[in-house]
Amino acid sequence: MLNAPTVEKLRQMKLYGMVEALGEQEENSEYKNLGFEERLGFLVDREYELRQQKRLQRRLQQARLKQKAQVENLQFSPERGLDRKQVLYLSEGQWIKQHHNIIITGPTGVGKTYLACALCDALIRKGHSGRYYQMSKLLRGLRVSQVEGTVEKYLKGLIKVDILVVDDFLLEETGVKETRYLLEVVDDRAEAGGMIFCSQIPVSGWHERMEDGRWYFSRCNT
Repeated sequence: MLNAPTVEKLRQMKLYGMVEALGEQEENSEYKNLGFEERLGFLVDREYELRQQKRLQRRLQQARLKQKAQVENLQFSPERGLDRKQVLYLSEGQWIKQHHNIIITGPTGVGKTYLACALCDALIRKGHSGRYYQMSKLLRGLRVSQVEGTVEKYLKGLIKVDILVVDDFLLEETGVKETRYLLEVVDDRAEAGGMIFCSQIPVSGWHERMEDGRWYFSRCNT
């Protein structure tokens, strides 16, 4: 029988994976044929796997992805125009290490959000942190933080994650302060990770929807 005091101590130390694996070893007589080190190894493996799974679930919850999407479920039919090799390459995350960004443009209903969420999901499963925002909610958060005097804290939250997804980018025009804050985030994230922009607006028309943003795009094109 299991040693009750030992099990209780494991629970107090929150080693729930080991408790579960120990119970399985007690119920399965096959484990009795194994040596101490092998049985201990199984206990440690179970605890490690459980903790990794919990970390993954926490990262996925914190990302708040709009859609439950996975790269494996993407449709690569010719009419969609998705390049399988390119998508799989992006799902590996090398572009994050290089501090590059992804821009997904197109009309409503072509699957921009799904693709962005699928890429972010794949990268989170590889150990990265991510966060999804709709542009309108991101701007609303900026406005509230200005009133509350917590802008710097809000901006840091946008900068620290590995992948920042901004959906419906520039569907709503931005004012001077909002434009400068957004561009500050883009600049500061140059050493933090990458961004995924989803927009119905062609890149050539972005500066027209960002008040006082011409200086930034002019600088980027020089």
